[in-house]
This record gives sequence, structure tokens and C-alpha cells, in this order.
Amino acid sequence: MAREPRRVCTWTPLHKALRHFATYEGPTQSAQHIKPLHWYVACRLVLEGGFRPEDVTPRPPFRSEALTKETALLHFDPAVATGSERTVLGGLKTKNVDVVVAQDGLGPVVGISCKGMTGALRNLTNRMEELIGECTNLHITYPALVFGFLFLLRANRQVEEAAAEVAVGRRELQANDIGFGGDGPVATVVRFHNALQQITGRRGIRNDVSRYEAVSLMAVEAAGPRIGERLDDFPTPESHLRFEQFFETLYRRYDERFVFGAPDLTGTTFRRMWSPESPAFQPSDLLPSHSLEGMDFEPRVGEVG
Repeated sequence: MAREPRRVCTWTPLHKALRHFATYEGPTQSAQHIKPLHWYVACRLVLEGGFRPEDVTPRPPFRSEALTKETALLHFDPAVATGSERTVLGGLKTKNVDVVVAQDGLGPVVGISCKGMTGALRNLTNRMEELIGECTNLHITYPALVFGFLFLLRANRQVEEAAAEVAVGRRELQANDIGFGGDGPVATVVRFHNALQQITGRRGIRNDVSRYEAVSLMAVEAAGPRIGERLDDFPTPESHLRFEQFFETLYRRYDERFVFGAPDLTGTTFRRMWSPESPAFQPSDLLPSHSLEGMDFEPRVGEVG
């Protein structure tokens, strides 16, 4: 019997991670519907965030080579990639966190939990209890941890779109699976959005431990010509849950606590600038199937003056 391919972190553009989520038809208990999003997040923390790939779990397919105090070369190296989660000590119990940046002598400094719901929207309320518990548990032990939560929701549509789903052989949608109608999100989705806004925005380590530093909610088209694409108008532009704000907020909170707030530790905690000469950014160093095409962000590339 052929072995199942090793599931490790690969460079995964956001659009591919979202399409996988939108079209996945297997069991969700294994989290395979959301794994590509984990890989996207882990790679982005390195490429854009400037965190060493050696400090990120799951380990992205990169390795770093120091040039100066603040500048390093980034190499593309699929052989070093891993697919595991990191177990973090919580105040109430240990917890496997989807993506973690951990540094020697400090422990976990950034964590991102990724969840996705494909249907059964009645369970959104239960999700809120889980989210608050997870955040509180980890912040009790690590109050300085910069913790983000990224939630994907299939934008299952009403009758016409549901019929189209059945026509192409996908499972039949139930009334409770429908999240969006002609007038926008249904009441259950709106309530979930509003509840998420109440648990984001933690700024300092003495603030409410049940709040995340950043939360983002993305609704993903589940059918039609735009399948796998984000909804442009939900959340609305004034929402605190817009994806465009997510990583920027995490980096800002990290710098405030671990760089500017602790100058004696900056030799360890600074976020690296990748040299433009890095082999990872040179086409000759990349296999065609592992190129860095499809980036929806600017990598942290430049020279430190």
C-alpha cells in the first residue's frame, strides 16, 4: 500500500488556501479543510513579519542565515519543513496552537489560531465559548503572548446557490447551513460577527486576558464563478475584523511588547529584514511548483541603514 504523502508546511498563497477551504468535502475533524491556511500564516510570519523560520511552528520551507545584526539571507528549503502544531502550556491545560512563534528564553511570543466553519451555523454560539476559553487559558500563563484568531466561514447562499451546489454533486445544504441571503448575512452570522468584535483589541499585558490581540473573520464564496474568493463587503469597511488589519495589528503589538518595550532583549526579539539578495527571492533557487507566486503582501526585504 502506498504511503500517504507527508503533510508539511508549503508555500501556499491565500487564494489557494481559501479555495481549498471552499471546496473541501472531507471530514472537518482532522482540520484538513483549514491546514493550507495554517501554512499560509506560517510563511507570511517569516516573509512579511521577519520572524526566523527556525522559530515558527509549523516550520515553513525556509531557513535563515545571518548577515548583520538585523539583516539575514532567506533560503528556500522544503527539506526542513514540518507539519506539526506546537503544544503550549496554558493556565488551565496544555493547548495545541495552530501557528506559533517561540523564542529562546521567552517561550511563545506570537500565536495564531485558525478555525473554519463550512455549515451548521447553530454551532457558532458554541464556538464563542471555545474561543474565549482558549484565549484566557494561554494568556494566564503567557500574558505577553500576542494571540490572534483567524476564522473562515463559508458564504453558503440561499435557494438558488444551494440548488447549484447539489447539481454539481456536493452535499445538499440544509437551512441551518445558509449564511447569506439577498440582503447580506443572516442574523446568526451578524451576531457572531458582533460577538467577535467584543473579544478583540487587547493592547497591554495587564488588559483582559479573555481578549485576543487581533481577530479576523473572512467569509468565502462557496459556489459560482467566484468560489474561493473573499466577500468584499463583509465584514463591512468599518469593522475591526477586516483581514487587512490582522497581521499589521499583530506586528504592532509584538513590537510594543518585545522590541520597544524591552530594549535589553532586542538582540533576540527584533524582526529581521531579509536581504534582497536572499536566494529565496531569486527564481533560480525555486522549483516551479514551489515559487513564491501569489503573494498578497509585501515581503520584509531591504537593507538596514
